[in-house]
Amino acid sequence: MQDLNLMNIIINLNKDYGITSHDAVTSVKKLFKVRKAGHAGTLDPIATGVLLICLNEATKISPFLSNMDKEYIMTTKLGETTDTYDTEGRVIRKVQSSHLNVQIKEIKEIIQRFIGEIEQVPPMYSAIKVSGEPLYKLARKGIEIERRPRKVIINSIEIISFKSPFLKLKVSCSKGTYMRSLCNDIGNAIGVGAHMVELIRTKIGHFHIENSAKISELPHKIHAMYSIDSALNYLPEIILEGDNLRKAKNGNPITYVSDSPIHQFTHSPFIRLKNPEGRLFGIGKVLRNSIKIERLLKL
Repeated sequence: MQDLNLMNIIINLNKDYGITSHDAVTSVKKLFKVRKAGHAGTLDPIATGVLLICLNEATKISPFLSNMDKEYIMTTKLGETTDTYDTEGRVIRKVQSSHLNVQIKEIKEIIQRFIGEIEQVPPMYSAIKVSGEPLYKLARKGIEIERRPRKVIINSIEIISFKSPFLKLKVSCSKGTYMRSLCNDIGNAIGVGAHMVELIRTKIGHFHIENSAKISELPHKIHAMYSIDSALNYLPEIILEGDNLRKAKNGNPITYVSDSPIHQFTHSPFIRLKNPEGRLFGIGKVLRNSIKIERLLKL
């Protein structure tokens, strides 16, 4: 791995239960003794699984990682609704077990309504800021405000198991999907309410939980560490030389003609920019007749 010695890397971390994403970043930062670190996609303290930690120059690419689709295994408890939509909150509605007569066929029919592009209202207990203040701080004061629905995409929902009142689902979804809200909405659609009792993020893009590492396994679990280039291997690449290389390294856009090979990159608006030796130095955005430099990397 060419960037490993310089610690410009991405770590596929399997976050432990009970710690915040910020805590996980701090622990990794101290372990690797780096000056900069961040994550690509928050996990709540009660959630475990894939959390991508970016070190040094890799922090510049975190938006490209967090934009990738995600996969979760979510366990919900039907018949109980909490104010946080998970086990951390206060039970605000409870259906007696004798009235919890939900059949698997009904559940299958209802979850089909949530597949595709849907509108989702973020939970009050979230880090979304309103007038500079996170919603969860307002919620702790007993203040609830109207939240605008957000469009998210649910690629698929698969029932793993159902043993009343516990329903376990595998969900593939887009960036920005709140699993707690999805759980709450499914519970309401069934008519009995629900809250999330367990959440495991099993995948972000091509990063799988099988290839992740616990903090206790670092830095020895090498296969959980990725160079910036390998982390972005889902993006097409282009080799630049001469004037185009000099322009790009100075952050200036590159113009190209209509028959340029760049037009083959229609499936992705972003491309990896490399020098003639094949070394990654930046990320570009493909516009109509030019490539705009989005990120320059000091590798």
